[in-house]
Amino acid sequence: MEAHLLEWLNLSVRWVHMITGVAWIGASFYFVWLENNLNRVNPKDGLSGDLWAIHGGGIYHLEKYKLAPPSMPENLHWFKWEAYFTWMSGIALLCLVFYYNPMLYLVAPGSGLTGPEGVAIGIGSLIAGWFVYDFLCDSPLGKKPALLGLILFVLLIAAAYGFSKVFSGRGAYLHVGAIIGTIMVGNVFRIIMPAQRALVAAIAENRTPDPTLPAKGLLRSRHNNYFTLPVLFIMISNHFPSTYGSQYNWLILAGIAVLAVLVRHYFNTRHDSHKFAWTLPVAALGMICLAYVTGPAQMAKGPEVAKAPAKIEYQPLPETAIGGGAKPETAATPAAPATPEVAPAQASTAAQGPTFDKVHNVIQERCTVCHSAKPTSPLFSAAPGGVMFDTPEQIKLQAPRIQAQAVASQIMPLGNITQMTQQERDLIGAWINQGAHTN
Repeated sequence: MEAHLLEWLNLSVRWVHMITGVAWIGASFYFVWLENNLNRVNPKDGLSGDLWAIHGGGIYHLEKYKLAPPSMPENLHWFKWEAYFTWMSGIALLCLVFYYNPMLYLVAPGSGLTGPEGVAIGIGSLIAGWFVYDFLCDSPLGKKPALLGLILFVLLIAAAYGFSKVFSGRGAYLHVGAIIGTIMVGNVFRIIMPAQRALVAAIAENRTPDPTLPAKGLLRSRHNNYFTLPVLFIMISNHFPSTYGSQYNWLILAGIAVLAVLVRHYFNTRHDSHKFAWTLPVAALGMICLAYVTGPAQMAKGPEVAKAPAKIEYQPLPETAIGGGAKPETAATPAAPATPEVAPAQASTAAQGPTFDKVHNVIQERCTVCHSAKPTSPLFSAAPGGVMFDTPEQIKLQAPRIQAQAVASQIMPLGNITQMTQQERDLIGAWINQGAHTN
């Protein structure tokens, strides 16, 4: 029952996070589009531009004042709660997914961290991230936006690298996203909203507004604008283990963030000209390159793989090595010269590689505690993602996903709670490489 309630609580909070996030980022996109499409040719007195638009069967006329209308309207709409609720629901998700059981999703196996230590690092990074960012923006670097942006990018990728050493891939990515989200909502709460309140108050009191506050608000708003696409990627990244599950996950995140910023820059500047149109094909080419270099064939060319024997012969595993709790000595041994004592049938079996029976035993022992029509793990009331390995047909159908998550990236089982060994991963990988036959 606890797993069922947690699942629905997770769903509810995630839905709120998605709804408010769409509202917040959607408003950001809309106002950038609005600003970029104002008609600034011969505007009326007091206006910086206007815009006519049609939507939903009606025609709208929007006007932007250079500063403010002669008298403030009675009802002035503010955009803040979308940001606040997006952040609060995001923090609630961090607590539910990562902090409630940190050894399952957050802490990387073998990192040496305890659950409370992992949670402390996660929460501390959010606090430190905001204060470091705020300090840099208020420093002389605030007058050099390009240099400031570069330094912020380097610091965030350094955080991703550090997280990747102690957190799971998902935990590392989501905490980078949480730092960015905290910075964005901090900008709204601490800088942008106070600047707007000061502007409205100055107009209402018929005095000249302080120009420094709007300037600070503009800088922080610009940062929020460029943060949006990297944050959106991080929000969906948990569906793509080839990114966060890679041993170079922090570099992949850096690459995708750069491509996202290039795309955002084009949409921010296309009203002036299309001189940055090149960013779109460059971003598309960059995604193709990332897809190529993160492929299994390329990732397998690491130095540790290059040192492996040229030919691997998989021997039948002892029964105690699969599901019996005993740790096997080895799963694969270098091929030895044939001897007269080896029967032809045995040699033929060895040449064919691992049998499905052995693979099936491993999957039943290590994977179906969660991925089954009736999970035995108390963490899940239903198979995560609807993925089940109860039958040979289901296992064969999911072979590419098993390869990506249990063999290549080794992010499954979660937190390695079933203690799948490297021998067993190699066995499954060899079976998949040979065609994933079930007969």
